[in-house]
Amino acid sequence: MPLVARVLIDSPLPQLDRLFDYAVPPILEGEVRPGVRVKVPLRTVGRMVEGYLIETIAQAATPPPAKPLSELDSVVSPVAVLTPELYALARRAADRSAGSAGDILRLVIPKRMVRAEKTWLAARAAAAGEVESIEASDPSHVGTPPGSAAPPVAIPAASAEWAGRLLDEYPDLADRIDQGARLAVDPPPHPASDLPVGAWAELVAAMAVHALARGTSALIVVPDQRDEDQVLAVLAARMPGDAVVRDDARRSGPERYAGYLRLLDEHPLIVVGNRSTVYAPAARVGVVIVWDDGDPLLAEPLSPGVHARDAALLRQELEGSALVFAGHTRTTDVERLVQLGWVLDTPARRRSSPTVVLSATREGESRGQRVPSAAFAAAREALAHGPVLVQVARPGYAPVLVCGGCRTPARCPHCTGPLRARRQGAAPECSWCGRTIPRWSCPRCQGTTLRMASSGSERTADELGRAFPNTRVIVADGDHPVAHVDARPALVIATRGAEPQAAGGYRAVILLDGDRMLMAEHLRIGESCLRWWSNAAALAAPGAPVHLVGVAGPVARALATWTQPSYARAELADRAPLHMPPTVRVASVEGTAASVGTALDTLRAEIPTLSGWNVLGPVPVDGGRVRALVRFDYASGRTVAETLRAAVVADALHGRRAPRGSADRAAPRTTLRVRLDVPELDL
Repeated sequence: MPLVARVLIDSPLPQLDRLFDYAVPPILEGEVRPGVRVKVPLRTVGRMVEGYLIETIAQAATPPPAKPLSELDSVVSPVAVLTPELYALARRAADRSAGSAGDILRLVIPKRMVRAEKTWLAARAAAAGEVESIEASDPSHVGTPPGSAAPPVAIPAASAEWAGRLLDEYPDLADRIDQGARLAVDPPPHPASDLPVGAWAELVAAMAVHALARGTSALIVVPDQRDEDQVLAVLAARMPGDAVVRDDARRSGPERYAGYLRLLDEHPLIVVGNRSTVYAPAARVGVVIVWDDGDPLLAEPLSPGVHARDAALLRQELEGSALVFAGHTRTTDVERLVQLGWVLDTPARRRSSPTVVLSATREGESRGQRVPSAAFAAAREALAHGPVLVQVARPGYAPVLVCGGCRTPARCPHCTGPLRARRQGAAPECSWCGRTIPRWSCPRCQGTTLRMASSGSERTADELGRAFPNTRVIVADGDHPVAHVDARPALVIATRGAEPQAAGGYRAVILLDGDRMLMAEHLRIGESCLRWWSNAAALAAPGAPVHLVGVAGPVARALATWTQPSYARAELADRAPLHMPPTVRVASVEGTAASVGTALDTLRAEIPTLSGWNVLGPVPVDGGRVRALVRFDYASGRTVAETLRAAVVADALHGRRAPRGSADRAAPRTTLRVRLDVPELDL
């Protein structure tokens, strides 16, 4: 009976985000199977396009088409790179975010590399041949059939004992992982004892080893390379190399594709990578671990902009695997789920916390003094024993310059970007366009002198280097990346997020510029500052002092008492009456005034209660476009997503280019952009 192939076109066009039916020619019936890459003709564009074969059905089981079905052109590769579970997750995530499943798959499935694919196919064929020869020589031996549960992986006894010991520090943690629960875990805030990594990396790795010992895979999702390297270092010391797969975009194309093909094997693995790892098609996933979900690197910037945290929640709901949110702080998003009972809080048996001191200027000290005497004395004493970490807000020498006369911020005369100084006495340069401005004058008072309004990492290093002579000074920021420092005395000046690991931990940590960090105009700036400071405090050796300079209020108290979940609860209580995320969801609608207006009118018709304060804007943005923000409750999420997605498709169809040869061929295409779950209301 003739077959019909249902294909998802690999295209960014929203109107093509559906399954297309194609007739399977008899010559290809032996090659087609769900998940393979195929080439199909697309009549609307008059050319061949690639896609993924989702399923095949008998033609008699489908309604008779109005027109004869086009035939499948070819099978690009015999490898089924799209598993049914991955497609279901991509479809679910796209529908929730009013996006396309193809956009998500494009982030997950690497570009095909023929040589890597041939090597993988040859290895599988050789392994299959070995199994057949063993079964032929010993009929009592039965191999694991495809798709069945593989036996538990052989874990070294010492590694299994190590993992069990770490998990025992948290009541019922191992049992809850086995039961597929959703958990919020606060890891120990100190360095590991035998490796130059944080204790959090050991706990995360122990949970993954526990899952692997049960014959299931573990996915570890971390924000950046520094976190990834720490987890991989722990696993390298505890596990055989063939049980761990590194999954990130920094590798070469062949390496990344070869790693992805390893995930398609039937044997469970531990997968460590960045935000797209949450979609990894590993076999029988037992636990998904998301580390530091408040880091903005876990928010996908590309369409449809699904946060790794939300994708992990969807995956847990679909597959029933355990889900663990771990971090030194608790985001309001996770705390909301804890308050709802959707995520279980899992504290440690014995609570540990750094020794945090709120340092302020004393009587007789200048109010503008950057390092108070208490913090200065702590640094001097600690330098006799090992390294001291000093966290600053910004890199560079003087990241902000102002007029020496009227204190007006200095701006570039070419692009209006802020001016900065790279070193003492150097001509100012623009942070945006990079131009050097040798003859600057203030547009307000016509003054020609500049004043340094802030100190970056390099200027702080100069100042502290003079205050502590004969002491090593190490700068760690975006321009000077440093991963590790040894245990010798040194002043380590680092920007937030760039702090290196110190052997045995820092003997003191000084957190500067906290008041300036809190002045940033962002909804989540309190959460962000608490996360930056907590992550830095967790680098201190046990018992070492952590001085937070010049900050008071709820954020400082949460750090000093190490009660980050309480701060998240208070933030939720403050945001609820104001209808701010995450107590509500927010959608951004951007496009021409007509397209945005039509989309909002349709949305109001679908949800009559969506009016007044629920819709902010539209307001003008760049290029003659406008943008509006729509606030809605979680119960209305499906309706909002479906309505806005329909508006995007309708706008795309309305704005299509005219047929070839038409006088309107060069007419611009109007597009409507929609993004759900916008964290910042920055109209």
